[in-house]
Amino acid sequence: MATSGSGTHPHTVSAVHGSAAGDDIGAVTDVVLRALADPQRRRILRLVRGGELPAGEIARQFAVTQQGVSHHLQVLHRAGLLRERREGTKRLYTLDPQALDPVREVLADLWPSALQRLKHIVEHDQTSAGDHPPS
Repeated sequence: MATSGSGTHPHTVSAVHGSAAGDDIGAVTDVVLRALADPQRRRILRLVRGGELPAGEIARQFAVTQQGVSHHLQVLHRAGLLRERREGTKRLYTLDPQALDPVREVLADLWPSALQRLKHIVEHDQTSAGDHPPS
């Protein structure tokens, strides 16, 4: 798979990141969440979050075939979570933390409502406890 110098593949989700359309952002978020759903892929992301690693070094960390790891790398790259750079015959991968922004936005949108519900429950419990002191 050929990549440009920026690491953005024409079929990757990161190519859509600049779109303002809500449907595109939803699609980006879905692809990123699906990629993150696999524990081996999350492990790959933890390995490369500190800097570039060659595909072979990443593969040595797993008890699966090179082909299996290559598949995970492709899924992560297409989701925009990995940047890929070629150095000779090596493919070097690193985390692209900006790809997590759509997921952060979804969680930030959901979290305030969860906190509001928790606040309501706690306030209700405090009011109820004040009305009926423990014996």
